[in-house]
Amino acid sequence: MNNYKSVLQAITAALLFGASAPISKLLLGSIDPVPLAAFLYIGSGIGLIIFKIIKRCINKSEDREAPLSKKDIPWLITAVFLGGVVAPIILMNSLKVTPASTASLLLNFEGVATTLIATCFFKESVGKRIWIAIIMITSSTVILSWDFSNQWGFSLGATGVVIACLCWGIDNNFTGKISLKDPFSIVIIKGIGAGSFSLILSLLLKSNFPSIKIIALAMILGCFSYGFSIVLFVLALRGLGSARTSALFGTAPFIGAILSFILFNERISITFIVALPLMIIGAILLLRENHEHEHLHRAVMHEHRHCHGDGHHEHLHKEEIADDFYHSHIHTHESIMHNHSHTPDIHHKHDHDNCN
Repeated sequence: MNNYKSVLQAITAALLFGASAPISKLLLGSIDPVPLAAFLYIGSGIGLIIFKIIKRCINKSEDREAPLSKKDIPWLITAVFLGGVVAPIILMNSLKVTPASTASLLLNFEGVATTLIATCFFKESVGKRIWIAIIMITSSTVILSWDFSNQWGFSLGATGVVIACLCWGIDNNFTGKISLKDPFSIVIIKGIGAGSFSLILSLLLKSNFPSIKIIALAMILGCFSYGFSIVLFVLALRGLGSARTSALFGTAPFIGAILSFILFNERISITFIVALPLMIIGAILLLRENHEHEHLHRAVMHEHRHCHGDGHHEHLHKEEIADDFYHSHIHTHESIMHNHSHTPDIHHKHDHDNCN
């Protein structure tokens, strides 16, 4: 795999998100789960708004990310609705009638759902090597989340958990469709939208609200573990596609487990020791992917952040622009056929019917 920057973005996103679970556990003694979710999401949106304001004050040059357009709105609204509203509602209701061990294991289906949707509906290239990597990483998180102290059972509630994972899988793929655009704007809208819904829900449920200090801590946590994490996830989608990004993001439970060992003095479990090698092997398979063949780029006109030194942007400007200068504007790609190593990034969504 030649897109190490995107790999680093996906792993960093997993690092930030993985830290949210053990740190949230510290806050749960002072705040109910629903308002905690609300302030985590709202904190992600407000935190990124503040970050963008500070960034613009420091650097007053033109924003080099492409803004959201009318064509992007349906993708974004559907992603927010399914991932931030429908999935949490189904999950919360399903958890009431589902054993904890069953729910923990089935939640790992999100990565599989994302891959299935990416390959079946969006024609993303996933070969045997990537399938093996995804299966190994998913298996490792299943082993890690296994709770031998609780009962196992499959029920209507368990079906609900699977449906929630399908909603998040659609969310991931739909977000991938707009990953060309400003990731901060995407996450701000998703954070404020989902957070506002959870806040209204907590008011309807008459949840107890904590002190200002706890609310502030939850929002700060949300800014990093949800806000910047999802921004990095969106950036990784550009370079890796939905399936590979979700697979790397699946390493988040291990990061959470390691942090739990540190914060709560927990003993390293047998399941962690067994699952860790599977996760490492899966990640290595992803990192060492070398997908190369002759492929066709069809002519297209679109807008996104780009530079002229990547081999796919040869258009001219009125003024001279350095090859490593990133900027955004509407531009046209002429049809071209060539051969080089690539991933299903924003410029390589071609079919693989005749490829191995």
